Formats: sequence, structure tokens, C-alpha cells
Amino acid sequence: MESDPTRMCALLVGLPDVTVIGVGDWPHWLRIEVVSVGERPVCSCGVAAHRHGVREVVLVDLACFGRPTRLVVHKQRWRCPTCRRSWTGQDTTIASVRCAMTTRAARWATLQVGRHGRAVSEVAADLGCDWHTVMDAVVLFGEVLIADPARYTTVNALGLDETLYLREGRYRRQRWSTQVVDVERGQLLDVLEGKEVDTCCAWFAARPDGWCDQIRWATLDLSNSYRTVFDTMLPGAIQVADPFHVVRLGNTALDECRRRVQNELFGHRGRKDDPLDRARRLLVMAAERLSVDGRERLMGLLAAGDPAREVWFAWNAN
Repeated sequence: MESDPTRMCALLVGLPDVTVIGVGDWPHWLRIEVVSVGERPVCSCGVAAHRHGVREVVLVDLACFGRPTRLVVHKQRWRCPTCRRSWTGQDTTIASVRCAMTTRAARWATLQVGRHGRAVSEVAADLGCDWHTVMDAVVLFGEVLIADPARYTTVNALGLDETLYLREGRYRRQRWSTQVVDVERGQLLDVLEGKEVDTCCAWFAARPDGWCDQIRWATLDLSNSYRTVFDTMLPGAIQVADPFHVVRLGNTALDECRRRVQNELFGHRGRKDDPLDRARRLLVMAAERLSVDGRERLMGLLAAGDPAREVWFAWNAN
């Protein structure tokens, strides 16, 4: 068993070419001070550099023993005796230049936010840091994954759907985005600004040769613009309507029939004592979800307020 406490700390830290020089128990986190062990660099002019002081950099690290941890890296500054140029040594295995977290903590945060769908604020609370520190790391490491063309694997079923993500300006102008989804795997492939046909077609046109030909199914929400995109870019794919929007369309038609019959029979909109108004919630429930009492109540209300059975036929068709 290892008997050297310093060596044991270095093993727990788990970073190569790093020497642990101190561990402190601070009120809000555990402080671990390390120094990189590396060879003396050579300046671009070919002269060996001299040591020029030490710079301490505090980085957010993964939690240790259930406590937030800060890794304090003593970075060696170097100076060329010939050209007087000075610089700070960098070790990308510990941290990236543009990130206030260690590389392993940043990758872990990206995995938690991207794959497991956790909120940035929740991950920041686990690490004991602020929201911006985690978000900067997710953007830095996540953009590389998004730009990787290898993530667009074989897709058999692809779907398009829009989302209202922002209301901006004085007049609350709506800003929309289009989500491109691998329906079979349940994986988000990309997010496009707007929901215009040209934007979506340009995304498909940018895919590698033969990628669009492998798509057999294309799902949409009965949108004419997305139908045009599929007709143009995926002519060989079978278009499938989103079940949610199909059900909503059927419920809208059923509700219009109910209101029309209500007006024709009673000459006014539905009131709380009218049979059809009392049945409006039961009408939009799936038949298999109705209890025995609920079905009997619905049939009784339709018999009282729908003598021509128009609403009844619409309900059965839906």
C-alpha cells in the first residue's frame, strides 16, 4: 500500500505530470494546490527560457468527497533572455485557456447538460460555482460536438417542429426556431433559426451526398411550410403527421360541431345548464379513458342536447 501522503494525494487528484503541494479545508470548498512538472521550454528564437515567477490560477473542479472543490494551479511563467519575450506555461490536460473550469469538470458539465438534460443552474449548484462558469464550459466543449459531422449518423425517420422561444421588443415580436429531430432515436440533430422553407431546405442541402436518400419517414405537424420542405428535399420519404396535431385537429372539428348544434337548437352559446356545454370535456377525452359512469353520463347528455345525433357521429369519427 502507498505510504507517501503526497503521492496518495496526487493519485486522488488523478492528473498526469502534476505534483500536489497543499490541501486546504476552506469554508465553502476544498482547496487543492498543484504544480505542473514539465521540461523547460525553448523560445521561438531557439534559446532556452528562464523562470519568471509563478501565477496562481483558481479553477472549478469536480466535487471531492461530496464537497465543491477548487484546483489552484501554480503556472510557471517563462522569459526568453535573448528576445525578452515572456509567457505563461499552459497544460491543456488540466484546463483550457478560455475556461474557468478544469477540463474534466467542463466535460462532465457538458455531459450533464447535453445528454442528461439537467439545468445549468442545477449543475452549477453541484459544483459550487455560478451559472456563467458552467454555461461557458458547455458552449466551449459543446460547439465542437455540434460541429462534428460524424454525429449525423444514419437517420431513417426525421421530424421537423417549430418552437416559440422568444418574444422581443416593445411589441413582443415572436421569434421561432425549427428543431430537426431523429425520431427513431429521440435525438435532437440541430436547431434552425426561424421556420421558413428556405432555411430548412438549406440545412438539408448542406448534408453529405446520399444522406437525405436514406430517410424513409418524415414527420411533421401538418404545417404547409414543412410539407413543402419534405416535398422538395425528401421526395422519396413517406410523410407522417404528428399524432398530437392530428388529435388536436379532430378535437377542433368536434368542438365546432358541438357549438353549431348548440346555436341551432338553443339560439345562444353554451351555458352551464345546457347538456352540450356540460359534455364538452367528456367529448374530448379518449373513449378508452372514459369510465363506465363517465360514458353513461356522456350518452345521457348527448341524448338530451343532440336530437339529430350530429355531435354523436362527430365524436365517434374522432
